[in-house]
Amino acid sequence: MPERRTEARPGARERRAFPRPPLWLNLLLLIIAGVTFAYAKHQRNVIHEKTAILFRVNENSPSELNRIRNDLSQADLTKAELAKELDGRMKYMESLQGEEFYISIDTNRKKLQLRLGKQVARETDVQIGEAKTLTSRDGRTWTFVPLKGAFNVIGKEEGYAWPVSEWAYSLRGEPVPENRPTVRDWLGHYVIFLPNNYLIHSPPPPDSPLKGPKPGSFMVPEDDLAAIWPRITPQTRVYIF
Repeated sequence: MPERRTEARPGARERRAFPRPPLWLNLLLLIIAGVTFAYAKHQRNVIHEKTAILFRVNENSPSELNRIRNDLSQADLTKAELAKELDGRMKYMESLQGEEFYISIDTNRKKLQLRLGKQVARETDVQIGEAKTLTSRDGRTWTFVPLKGAFNVIGKEEGYAWPVSEWAYSLRGEPVPENRPTVRDWLGHYVIFLPNNYLIHSPPPPDSPLKGPKPGSFMVPEDDLAAIWPRITPQTRVYIF
């Protein structure tokens, strides 16, 4: 039987066979994919462990940690707010193992504590300034939002004499004077500065236009703030939750 030959059609494109990648390249790609998958799984596990520990009640856990879990599980928070709360509280729990003085402010209990690791050196009541947006008569605005998270002290002052801030008049619905008066200790005799102009301060004097805590900030009795004053430095950490 005669042999049949298949001839290419006139005008047909020649088929080219692509070379197969070498074996070592295939192995390298598989290794990279495996490592990437393992790292992603590890990151998910780390996040899961950090969040699960806050929502899993353990009878053998310290009451402080169980209380934080309970507070977070009942809080009505957005995703961004929960992330901020979680970060601040996790850093606070890490500080419980440290040997440095730090301040914690529990906004639910309205308590301020000066702590050294797990030990409470001083505890006092704290008044929390309301969140407000103030508008002056010429249209300028100041917004004070609830402060949560972990911060470093920016500085501290006592026995100062500064002009009263413009927002203090808007807080009372008063026009801002052309020449703002200088009132000694108008924010309180003791003032601890936090980021973004938030404060921990003692009560303002009677001649101050500020009555009570600065909006979004924290006011504590003067005697208590005086007692912890020597321990406060720019390295002091503040945990607000």
